[in-house]
Amino acid sequence: MNNTYTSAETFKAWIPLALVATLMSGLVCAAVQQNFRQSANDPQIQMAEDLAAAWEKGQDPKALAGTNQIDIAKSLKEFVIFYDASAISVASNGTLDNEAPSPPTGVFSYTLEHGQDRLTWQPQKDVRIATVVTSVNEGKTGYVLVGRSLREVEIRENKLTQQVLTAWIITLAALFLVIVGLEKYLNNKEV
Repeated sequence: MNNTYTSAETFKAWIPLALVATLMSGLVCAAVQQNFRQSANDPQIQMAEDLAAAWEKGQDPKALAGTNQIDIAKSLKEFVIFYDASAISVASNGTLDNEAPSPPTGVFSYTLEHGQDRLTWQPQKDVRIATVVTSVNEGKTGYVLVGRSLREVEIRENKLTQQVLTAWIITLAALFLVIVGLEKYLNNKEV
């Protein structure tokens, strides 16, 4: 009996391996991307909690914010904005178009309920901020927002996507060649 393999059978044998390679590539890309993004919050978490504690102890938000103004559209430096209990800016060292920007009001509602919110905020096109908002005295005093640009993180994410895509394509091709080589070997062995 002749058990020679056809190209359709080769393709059928390759598909499950291609699916596994695709799922694994997607998993690697998603896991590393999330690590990049979540790590982008680390300095802001510490700063927001420390500044909220200082404000609760009676320190002046204007003194805590300092006088150096940071253009959040251009700088990678962390910035801080203090909001009162009504979510109105009372002190800031971060500006966008020469004003202290405000996130959507839902951010303050969430923060009031949960104590802290960590989010990606896009106050305008091409400005994406890793943002941490912490309530002060459970929202009775106000809120501290600390943010910094995601520009460098997003550059890393794009490089990661390119690297995983390249590795995925090479893996698919290599798996196909292995299947073809294995089938040729089996066909020669049967002859």
